[in-house]
Amino acid sequence: MEIILSNASDRPIYEQITSQIKEMIMKGALKPGEPMPSMRKLAKDLHVSVITTQRAYDDLSRDGFIVTVPAKGTFVSTQNQDFIKEENLRRIEKLLSDAAALGRENGLSLDELKATLEVVYEDK
Repeated sequence: MEIILSNASDRPIYEQITSQIKEMIMKGALKPGEPMPSMRKLAKDLHVSVITTQRAYDDLSRDGFIVTVPAKGTFVSTQNQDFIKEENLRRIEKLLSDAAALGRENGLSLDELKATLEVVYEDK
């Protein structure tokens, strides 16, 4: 698991960890049921305090992204698929909203925006 931390960021380290793990889960890089590194191992790998990784894991658990099974470890939650779909839909809506605003600023019609979206969608 590759997590990149920035000391120059305004965001606390635990939030950087949390957001990057959420992103990996939402993009499918971490699959439901997949084991997560222990808090100690992650702290060691990232050169941060165990308290920092514990706070990140607490937030991820509270939000339903991971689940801890006593004496077994921490795993990507299998129950969060609906939440992930909703979260991705919110991200898509934000991106489309930004694209629509940019299109309006540049005088594009709704039909031109739709056509552009269709081209981009079919191109992948």
